[in-house]
Amino acid sequence: MIPMAYLPARGVLELSGEDRVAFLQGLVSNDVAEAAPGRIVWAALLTPQGKWLADFFVHAHEETLRLDCERAQVPMLIERLSRFRLRSRVEFADISHKVGVHVFWGALGVTSRFAAPDPRLPEAGIRAILPERIASASTSEYYDAHRLSLGLPDGSRDLDAEKTVLLEAGFDELHGISWTKGCYMGQELTARTKYRGLVKRRLVPVYTDVALPARDTPVMAGELQVGETKSSLGGRGMALLRIEALDGRPLHCGAMTLTAQVPSWMQLPSTEPPAA
Repeated sequence: MIPMAYLPARGVLELSGEDRVAFLQGLVSNDVAEAAPGRIVWAALLTPQGKWLADFFVHAHEETLRLDCERAQVPMLIERLSRFRLRSRVEFADISHKVGVHVFWGALGVTSRFAAPDPRLPEAGIRAILPERIASASTSEYYDAHRLSLGLPDGSRDLDAEKTVLLEAGFDELHGISWTKGCYMGQELTARTKYRGLVKRRLVPVYTDVALPARDTPVMAGELQVGETKSSLGGRGMALLRIEALDGRPLHCGAMTLTAQVPSWMQLPSTEPPAA
């Protein structure tokens, strides 16, 4: 049986109108023009200061763009995007009540005009916006366990609005940023963070033998706070940690010992001393 899950916390915002691609292109972190049948794009909307507001998967569907996003963020996205519409021929519609977001993984044989591979990692599987829920689909917790094992961020559960920098959350390695497409809102800080090596923290998987504590519980290395917890499911979760704390030293949340597990896709700065 193909592992699959229905994600009720995901909604769908539809953009229609002949300027839909050019309009979104000037606002988000990735190249919207790359979205096509069978290929989706992961992108983020930032503040002018380059801080995360939302992220979504852009699907090209007939004469529209469909944003697979957090359902709770759809009203905010419509309000934010509407500010920039001006004379652009683009319309916004919340169609979350008409469609459902599903994820399939280990599913190389799945093909559909509604589905495409998750662009972040091959192991992440296939995302689909389907006209109705598949009755046999598992709960979202089933997919959450898979996501956490890969170290993939999950929007506002792991990122903080108007605070998180994209490179802290893996958007570079996970193909959420285009470095060649031209200007977009927040581009300057994003580029400066990369080319000046200004990333000091990373969102990484952590695990322990018991259930992890609530989001934003301090993570300590001895007497020094080195980060805080983010989303979790049982003993697996994510934590935003200072890079120097990823050297194998013991980490704690209260009396609980945590182990950070840097995923193979993540690129950290070298800690080796320069050659003589």
